[in-house]
Amino acid sequence: MVELKTDTSIEAMHAAGRVVGQALTAVRKAAAVGVSLLELDEVAREVLRAAGASSPFLGYRPSFAPTPFPAVICASVNDAIVHGIPDRYRLRDGDLVSIDCGAVLDGWAGDSAISFTVGRARPADLRLIETAERALAAGIEAAVVGNRIGDIAHAVGTVCRAAGYGIPDGFGGHGIGRRMHEDPPVPNEGRPGRGLRLRHGMALAIEPMLIAGGTDGYYEAPDGWTLRTTDGSRAAHAEHTVAVTEAGPRILTER
Repeated sequence: MVELKTDTSIEAMHAAGRVVGQALTAVRKAAAVGVSLLELDEVAREVLRAAGASSPFLGYRPSFAPTPFPAVICASVNDAIVHGIPDRYRLRDGDLVSIDCGAVLDGWAGDSAISFTVGRARPADLRLIETAERALAAGIEAAVVGNRIGDIAHAVGTVCRAAGYGIPDGFGGHGIGRRMHEDPPVPNEGRPGRGLRLRHGMALAIEPMLIAGGTDGYYEAPDGWTLRTTDGSRAAHAEHTVAVTEAGPRILTER
């Protein structure tokens, strides 16, 4: 069931989204060669604490997960696509890092992700990240009243495929509100004009995930959470929480 948010609820989600944006900005600033993923998680925890927000990631355990998620960010490095668990790994020169973060403030959730490089960037990584951001922008542009979920999926997928990148099958965006994951699912590839019609008050997390090697294959790491590319190529992830409004799509997780 899709819950339509009131304008007041959208403002509350915007407040939660600002906290997410602040956390991602702080994590990116702290990320440097030699810094551990656990230290980046602590940076995000401090931002949440200072804002009086909680984490929808910490302790989250969907049906596929063997254990509750132990952190407030997902930290996915190089060939990790999404859901990486922060650990003692210390960032190295040239790493490609994707950070996903959420916040719950006054009962409303925000969810967003960024990808960036550490130290000397590979040109191929910069192209991958730039394409992920363009795919996200295209998906957001399609999130208008009267369009359908398939229009968002088609916009995202078109940008990814045109650049020659793969898209992990079965993973994409989602509705969001009182809970981090709500209906409807928002695929990263699809046919335009298909699926649920978009209405004022829908809140969606749109999140392209790109595989540099051009294949769609991935596997689940032994930790039961991290998804990695089967060909060992690098991956990028970008995400915003967006409200569908009569005035056009509104990004709720600016950074």
